[in-house]
Amino acid sequence: MDLSPPALEVLPRDLSAYRAGNTGVPYVHRFDSGRPGPHVLINALTHGNEICGMVAATHLLDSGVRPKIGTLTVSFAHVEAYEAFRADEPFANRQLVHNLNRIWSDEWLDGLEHSPELRRARELRPVVAAADHILDIHSTSQAVQPFWVYPAFERNARAALAIGARGQVTVHLVMPQGLGSGTPLIQHGRHGRADGGAGVALVAECGQHFLRASADTATAVALDFLAHFGLIEPPSPPARPPAAPQRRFELLQTCMVRTPAFRFARPLRGFETFARGELIATDGEAGEIRAPCDGCTVLMPTRQPIVGREAVYLSRPLAG
Repeated sequence: MDLSPPALEVLPRDLSAYRAGNTGVPYVHRFDSGRPGPHVLINALTHGNEICGMVAATHLLDSGVRPKIGTLTVSFAHVEAYEAFRADEPFANRQLVHNLNRIWSDEWLDGLEHSPELRRARELRPVVAAADHILDIHSTSQAVQPFWVYPAFERNARAALAIGARGQVTVHLVMPQGLGSGTPLIQHGRHGRADGGAGVALVAECGQHFLRASADTATAVALDFLAHFGLIEPPSPPARPPAAPQRRFELLQTCMVRTPAFRFARPLRGFETFARGELIATDGEAGEIRAPCDGCTVLMPTRQPIVGREAVYLSRPLAG
């Protein structure tokens, strides 16, 4: 694993001007067009070091993007973790106690535990529940191509493929059984059910946390998402080569770090492939992680293993 310091092309900015919002929930801004249409939520900073989402959300607010139909909500989720950023440890403020993107079940939200993440999730619960369509903007520790993540519902796939045709995000990680390590925001309530209606909920992993290209991708994807649901006019076609064919992967397993002895068999950044049975990692007394199929593709390998957190996602390519 590469532990060299990343290039810090984009750094946090002061968000205090956005704190009040206009919904009664700090850092949440809502704009109602007064005309019928869907309610779309653009959510940033689910993790404190995912700076690209901050750039996208502030762009929407600062440039006066407003819906021509329906309602637009823009939220900064975990500002407390974001404000803990330190340039000498830029990965350390992903979370403070809990992973804010794994606690969106009734069990956690109605439970007795307390943490900065649970407090914020409980504040945001009505904001998330009110949205018809959700874009949750994330980024990755390694510089890999952007990709969607979503539950394997046709409504999600249809929207992600349509938006992906514009070429910003053309890779899809589809979750037929959920994430396997908790409940993410995009699976809260009806968005996590097959019978949840027409509401779309997608994560966009926009690239490495601190790269300008990731911030540009996040902003473009947010605008494309709003245009897809008719809230704004489609952005002008980007000046770039035709979009690459879209590729889809099915999540097979989320592997956790079980012991301090966890090690990958070889350095990984993401999208490497393994043959069936090939060794991917060892985890001390917890045993080995081996590829469950030919063409097993790894996504989001941890940069620095921490016991109890996710180690790597194992997937397989999907045809078509």
